[in-house]
This record gives sequence, structure tokens and C-alpha cells, in this order.
Amino acid sequence: MLKVGLTGGLASGKSFVGDALASLGCLVVQADELGHEALNPGGEAHDAVIREFGAQIVGESGEIDRRRLAEMVFNRPEKLARLNALVHPPVVRREEEMAAEFGRRKPDGIFVVEAAILIETGSYKRFDRLILVVCSEEQQVERAMRREGAVEAVVRARLSRQMPIEDKRKFAHFVIDTSGTKENTLRQTEAVYEALRRIEP
Repeated sequence: MLKVGLTGGLASGKSFVGDALASLGCLVVQADELGHEALNPGGEAHDAVIREFGAQIVGESGEIDRRRLAEMVFNRPEKLARLNALVHPPVVRREEEMAAEFGRRKPDGIFVVEAAILIETGSYKRFDRLILVVCSEEQQVERAMRREGAVEAVVRARLSRQMPIEDKRKFAHFVIDTSGTKENTLRQTEAVYEALRRIEP
């Protein structure tokens, strides 16, 4: 089994590429979704995050208000690092469990983890290959602004704190440029998939 990381900046098209890889037969796991599960009541990080950040992050439903939590760590690197230290370990454990189970079922399969900060956290080292999804910064802003509740100043602030794309390129085995048409992105994704299929696990 081949383990592949799929990464890119905010609103760069990672999920679109991930969906395309899934349709081609890869098992694609979204690290964000596993992170949400870890923060849910009963999740591995739930109690520890509330102890660390206080009861004010708990919404009326009794669940952690992820938006409130995000605002609390926004622009505060030490708080973000603490949050990541609580959430990342259970996410990585779950990824490894899913990879092992998938590998038993499909020894020749391709297991893909989609995550925004694989390079920044050093997690990229856990993968056999790394795919980087890129587009222009203005396209990232435009796409991010389509999301519910998006605020341009916040979007641009987040982008300014992310590792520059040119620095990320140094780590990537494959780069998929999503700045063109969806058809063009799909063609690139299919070419990367075919290249991955040729690699001996």
C-alpha cells in the first residue's frame, strides 16, 4: 500500500482533488474531519481542550464551538501550538489505524490523507509521496469568500501566515495547479494517479 499526503493552502482546491482521487479508487481521509471527531463529546481531545481553553468554548448545545475556539487561537502561535498538541496525536493515531486496516484489505491500494499543514507540522515525512495543490492567492481569496461567514480580512490574515507556496514546492513529489478549469484539474489529477499506480508500494 502506498501512503500519500495531499496538501495545499487555504481554499486551494484540496478537497476537489481529494474527491477526484477517491473516485479513481483511492481511500481519501480528511484530517479536518478526524480533528472534528476528536473534539466532539467523547472524542479523545474533547476534555483536554476544554480544560486548556476554558468553558467559554462550549456552545449552548454542549459541544465545543469550533469557530469560537479558532478565534481564541487566531494570531496566537503559542495557543495554536497547544491546541495542535492536543488534537494532532489522536488524529494521527486514527489515520494510522485506518491506513493499516485499508492496507490489509487492499495491499496494492493508495491511501491518501488530505490536510492543510502536513509540511508545517513535519507530518509529510509519514508519507511515501506528497501532492501539493496550488492556485493564485487571489483565487484562494475568491474561493474562500464563497464559504459561509467568510470575512476577507480574516481570510487574507490566514493566508499571510501560511507557508509560501514556493517553499512548499520543495517538498512535493507532484504539483496540481487548480487555477484553470475543473476539467484541467481532473486531467492533472488522473495523470498523478497513474504515476502513483506505477510506484511499487
